[in-house]
Amino acid sequence: MSDKKKKAPVMKILDANDKELMAVRRFDRDGDNLVIRGKIFGAMPMVAKVTPEEARAALKLLDARTIMFLLTLLFRKSK
Repeated sequence: MSDKKKKAPVMKILDANDKELMAVRRFDRDGDNLVIRGKIFGAMPMVAKVTPEEARAALKLLDARTIMFLLTLLFRKSK
């Protein structure tokens, strides 16, 4: 039997040309904040925090059509 390590899941954020902008490795909680850990451009480690106020601001950017798209996104196939 081989001892292959299970590869950790990674969420990639791509630009308009399908080039990797960021590889998100983890979402954590720090008090009331969401902490996003990953690498930008595959090299520079980054830690970003989203506060409750900023999360509410992000929700205000969404319209009904985009909310419906987000709800179905998990069930769509990648191209």
